[in-house]
Amino acid sequence: MSKKIFTKTRIATSLSLILGVTALPAISAEEASLKDSDEIEIIAVTGMLSSIKESTRIKRDASGVVDAISAEDIGKFPDTNLAESLQRITGVSIDRTNGEGSKVTVRGFGPDFNMVTLNGRTMPASGLPAGGGVANSRAFEFSNLASDAVKSVSVYKTGKANIATGGIGAVIDIVTGKPLDNPGMHVSVGAKALMDTSNRVGDDVTPELSGLFSWTDDDEMFGASLTVNTQERHSSTSGAFVNQWRTGAFDGTIPQAADDIQLNNAPDIGQLYSMPSDLRYFITDQERERTNAQLTLQFRPVESLTATLDYTYSKQDTFQARAEQSIWMDTYKSSLGFDDETTATPIDYNEDRGDQPPRDLGLAQQELNQVNENDSIGLNISYDVNDYFNITFDGHSSTADSSPDAEYGSWVNAGLGANISAGQGVDFSNDYPTMRVDFDDCDPRRGLNCNGILDQDDVGTSILDMNYASQKTDINEFRLIGAYEFEEGSIEFGVESRSMESHSVQSLTRHTMGNWGVENPGELPADFLTPVNFTKEINDFDKNGAFNQGFTGSASQIGAWAAGEYGFDFVANGASATNRTIKEDITAAFFQLDLSGELGGRPYNISAGLRLESTDVTSSANVALPNAVAWEGNNDFNVRFGNGMQDFSADASYDHALPSFDFDIEVVDNVVARFSFSKTIARPTYDQLSAAASDVSGPTGPTSLPGVQLGTASNGNPGLLPLESNNIDLSAEWYFAETSYVSIGYYEKRVNNFAGRQPVEENVYGLRDATAGPRAQAAALALTALGEEITDTNLFAMVAATENNVDFYSMPAEDFEVQYDVLPNGEDPLMDFTVTKFVNNKEAKIDGFEFAVQHFFGETGFGFQANYTTVNGDVGFDNNGDPSVTQFALVGLSDTANLILMYENDDFQARIAYNWRDKFLNTQAQYINEPGYTEEYAQVDFNVAYQVTEQLSVFFEGINITGEDTRTHGRTTAQLWNLSEQEARYALGGRYTF
Repeated sequence: MSKKIFTKTRIATSLSLILGVTALPAISAEEASLKDSDEIEIIAVTGMLSSIKESTRIKRDASGVVDAISAEDIGKFPDTNLAESLQRITGVSIDRTNGEGSKVTVRGFGPDFNMVTLNGRTMPASGLPAGGGVANSRAFEFSNLASDAVKSVSVYKTGKANIATGGIGAVIDIVTGKPLDNPGMHVSVGAKALMDTSNRVGDDVTPELSGLFSWTDDDEMFGASLTVNTQERHSSTSGAFVNQWRTGAFDGTIPQAADDIQLNNAPDIGQLYSMPSDLRYFITDQERERTNAQLTLQFRPVESLTATLDYTYSKQDTFQARAEQSIWMDTYKSSLGFDDETTATPIDYNEDRGDQPPRDLGLAQQELNQVNENDSIGLNISYDVNDYFNITFDGHSSTADSSPDAEYGSWVNAGLGANISAGQGVDFSNDYPTMRVDFDDCDPRRGLNCNGILDQDDVGTSILDMNYASQKTDINEFRLIGAYEFEEGSIEFGVESRSMESHSVQSLTRHTMGNWGVENPGELPADFLTPVNFTKEINDFDKNGAFNQGFTGSASQIGAWAAGEYGFDFVANGASATNRTIKEDITAAFFQLDLSGELGGRPYNISAGLRLESTDVTSSANVALPNAVAWEGNNDFNVRFGNGMQDFSADASYDHALPSFDFDIEVVDNVVARFSFSKTIARPTYDQLSAAASDVSGPTGPTSLPGVQLGTASNGNPGLLPLESNNIDLSAEWYFAETSYVSIGYYEKRVNNFAGRQPVEENVYGLRDATAGPRAQAAALALTALGEEITDTNLFAMVAATENNVDFYSMPAEDFEVQYDVLPNGEDPLMDFTVTKFVNNKEAKIDGFEFAVQHFFGETGFGFQANYTTVNGDVGFDNNGDPSVTQFALVGLSDTANLILMYENDDFQARIAYNWRDKFLNTQAQYINEPGYTEEYAQVDFNVAYQVTEQLSVFFEGINITGEDTRTHGRTTAQLWNLSEQEARYALGGRYTF
């Protein structure tokens, strides 16, 4: 039988990389022996330098703007976490969870606006936010995926007609190894000892094991490969956070202040100022187990036909135990000292309870228990009709599932407290706010043991919350692709069908234990709690004598005990506040023409394509209807649900024509100039498409009092259109050696259809307002008659006293919160909420420059990579803007830089990498209309490896070796949102190849 060689141009090679499949038949061993053939290019990737050669080749030969990272050898990707590797690429930055790369931002577009594909296939995503909230994001979670089976990762920053839609920032394609690409028998095993220096209670050193098997028969007709990786990691983090910063215009008074309050450096009348709701210290201990596996089977009965069947699986089990120590800011504000910022912040905040009994210090214990599981099975059949025409069928069915891993759901909060705070305050002037508590366990009205220390006998329970949340996303995708190659280029065309379904469920089950007033101190069994010094766990910040006494314990143990003690089931069985399904059916056809030639004697390439796409959307929800906003205390509200369920459903559709054009020319030897234009889209997040109002919460206090903010709810819009971006790229690259280049590029993205938040004040589900009805009005009159101040605490107590025929003075006002709840009735008015709705009403422009240089110094073995990206946007957040108005602003925009120093010589390799990201806006609604900024961050990692023998290599690596911390803030740096202290991680390991 005669054998034919299907020649590949540079463009065709790039196309096969983009598709992530072998669209053209692999070169046989016999053909590979034809080393003198100009039609065959053999790339042997065996070391770090060769890996960089391959990545450089991909960048140079690709049409459009493409960057890539290649494995130096199978099973030896540069980083154990793909996100950590991607951040080295120009224009790419990452978000970190627990100190580990999790999601990717490209050219200022966050994780929801980038498409991740595996071997060219669109991958589903699922993930539950901390605290068991509703899953809304489309973003792929890179921490779920080990890198052992990864051959390369390519970042396509310009749109292509043959690439799946959904990525405005970029399409990131993860390519795994195939056995027929690496003939013969290959077996390797690896082991790592992981040391996380942040660990507090788990094992300081945990294992990671990996194995790789790849085999082909002598005729290279059959091939099979299997990679397996399992990793365990124990870690901890400590820090502080504030739940709410409430901003308003200063009118000369402070709500809920003491009569003799002292104001130092008070804001001017009309000036914006912000008040904190609380301050919480936390310690989180985490255990994570991750398992990855990939099985690939290949069959090539004849040279013209290759069939590939692959199955990819990943599972990540996460358990977190979290302890908090907190104070809630409320009444009796005694003195406030403001800073000089335009939006004033009380950096010296104090409350003095005077003659009132001490209030509670919060000591909540929490647990998160969830599992993320992904699996994908795919079939690819590539057939060469003749020397010039190839047909490829590719299909896959993939699932991403995030679900609870405990009967109590995905998250449980056991509310604990100790009524020992006779006064409290915070110094917000430092990065780490300092908490002050005037300790008093001797007040006879609280009945504590008066031993002068915080111990378990002072602690009682309050409220138990169990949150159930799950998300499952399925994608079924089929593509039929034809590729015809001729002397001057190639033509590619195809059709695609993709269906996506994402189902999210969320519910909250709440039980009363010792109630908000912590009425049963000392009730917990002995040894349930372990004393802990919260500030001792903080090493990088000045604690300035902060109050630091607290406890750690098991939230599930407390919950199980409380179930028996207070008579309820410790099972998450609350009515679904969210039960939402989003379906998208996408059909597409594309055509792409690639041409190569000479213009004025200089080689050029042109790629022009058009993608036509039609999308049908169905959004449905089956939700439990809230039946009451219960007034449970001064400013404590609980949205309660009945047994009624209601269905909501809506359909929408839209069509797009997405052109793309790439042109590059070698203007002088080894200098390539590029121009690209494309139109790309990114679809709305799931919450923006929801068909029913969700996330309903009560107001910040009785609505009849001044300064109170309404309750909130959100409502999606199934008819939202995708973001549409017109993209332009201009760049020049000088390749002055095989592994050396300098590049500069300019990019611009003009984006329409951003989903702006449109707040509307309206009622939802017929809920009524117990704080503004006849009972509340009568209580206010009664308080005035008694000469009592009308505060939220007194107003609640008077309503409860009147409704239950109890004398207002029969107990302290705060004790009414322990004994009674106030429910709305038919005489109360409808409650207004600030309902956030989404509409396509915003547009923006993002542009910037990318600079990169890479060079190896001759035969010395030394080399470096450096890059810098600027990101500019024309819509930012106005920190002095009206806090009652929802602002639209571009998030994720920040400059980034990388510097990597490398050395490779004979059997020794070393690499040290510095990554920097500037401050950026991460949300315009951290709390209602308050912004959140992530502060500037830099990290240093290193890796050294030594080839002991031809079969055995050993390595040592470190991540975040300087222990950099993360911090977010609001309108000013004093307005802390979250501070997490992080520590270095190290790994010592080896790999043996048989």
